[in-house]
Amino acid sequence: MPRLTLSTSTGFSRRTFVALSLAAGVALSALGSAQAAPKTSLSLGMSVEPSGLDPTAAAPVAIGQVTWQNIFEGLTTIDKDGKVQPQLADSWTISPDGLTYTFKLRSGVMFHNGEAFDSSVAKFSIDRARAADSVNPQKRYFASVDSVETPDAATLVVKLKSPTGNFLYWLGWPSSAMVAPKSAADNKTNPVGTGPFKFVNWAKGSQVELAKNPDYWNKAGTAKLEKVTFRFIADPQAQAAALKSGDLDAFPEFAAPELMASFDGDSKLTTVIGNTELKVVAGMNNAKKPFDDKRVRQALMLAVDRQALIDGAWSGFGTAIGSHYTPNDRGFVDLTKTYAYDPEKARKLLKDAGYGSGLTFTIKAPQMPYAQRSSQMLQAMFADVGVTLNIETTEFPAKWVADVFKGGNYDMTIVAHAEPMDIDIYARDPYYFNYKNPAFNEVLKKVDATADAAEQAKLYGEAQKILAEDVPALYLFVMPKLGVWNKNLKGLWENEPIPSNVLAQVEWAQ
Repeated sequence: MPRLTLSTSTGFSRRTFVALSLAAGVALSALGSAQAAPKTSLSLGMSVEPSGLDPTAAAPVAIGQVTWQNIFEGLTTIDKDGKVQPQLADSWTISPDGLTYTFKLRSGVMFHNGEAFDSSVAKFSIDRARAADSVNPQKRYFASVDSVETPDAATLVVKLKSPTGNFLYWLGWPSSAMVAPKSAADNKTNPVGTGPFKFVNWAKGSQVELAKNPDYWNKAGTAKLEKVTFRFIADPQAQAAALKSGDLDAFPEFAAPELMASFDGDSKLTTVIGNTELKVVAGMNNAKKPFDDKRVRQALMLAVDRQALIDGAWSGFGTAIGSHYTPNDRGFVDLTKTYAYDPEKARKLLKDAGYGSGLTFTIKAPQMPYAQRSSQMLQAMFADVGVTLNIETTEFPAKWVADVFKGGNYDMTIVAHAEPMDIDIYARDPYYFNYKNPAFNEVLKKVDATADAAEQAKLYGEAQKILAEDVPALYLFVMPKLGVWNKNLKGLWENEPIPSNVLAQVEWAQ
């Protein structure tokens, strides 16, 4: 505290002086306390802005990364270790035949607009997701639902047409969030959920703001932050600059691995390398030549040096894969040696398939750095075996979804599939790979028919081996979660078993 000197020329009495001294002391003490108080706001960066804010109505993972577990919740949830946990359903029982799920729902849960959550709302949400006109991105996961019953407000009974071993897991996904009947239609731009944060504002092209929900049902999970701002910054250099200046507090998925070293020695920031489900694959249109010939697909896989690609395209960050599966997932099998790098063998297979004199096709590559760099690396590797790869940059998500995902108008493309345990996409008809294999489909049916984890793991191993041998897509690498955030920030997930930014337990250190 600054020292005050008494001067007889001031005309102050000693009593006045003492009063002023005490007042100054109190003011400075209060100022010190205010400065020491932890922050209650968070500015978090994302590379991609969501196309909407309703995870039950569209597929882009950025939607869930803003809203899942922050605004919206489900009957079940997926924790940071990838395990299913109760959420709006407090408990459940499953009939011996695996066809009837009886959920006991939590009481006293309210939506942000004041609507009460009960079995009628849960029924509405599930029926909406499985309806004929549903636009739910995971609608297929509700295809096995035969009926939904509400014996009372706290009890929900879901009857299935056939056993679905992963049903509780799928109910924990963003696409399975519970939505209120009165607000569901407007959730794309004004999301209303039951979560620890409320939606405040969306400045398109810039940011989304959330505020703490003071009436959150789970008092043990009440948000520690008062305000969260998601800021959308596509340029990696701008991302790094915002972090270093303190303009951003965190970037949980930093998009430029080549810049990670630039944070070394920064006294305010920490870097974290975690696991994700982001499988980078170069999908091929299996319904058209030359990709309808398995030998061509196998040859292209043999032409790829996965480690060199990881080093060149993603600065050495990443884990090579040999099938559409990550080391995080149950039943993982390392199949990178099935078609390991062997350019000589690749040339022979191409010759056997009738393409010894050359082959030319185009890859439609989204604008994201990983897709562009990987395409350039593939271009050089393919050239080594006599294949010419033309690169066409395609805006993601809108044009890529229209041309590739929905239109099937492509030869090859490259994207990071973010959904956990999504090996079943190769059994979907239609799906952009246009891959059809009855033997593969049969294995996945067996997965659904059992809830036994060990049996499921074994079956998932069989499914991986089929894909590694058939090569409907080139299996490249799993992207890591490259996080950069303020050292005083606690509670962010280091790993990503599901694309998300779960913020209820995030806080600033005292």
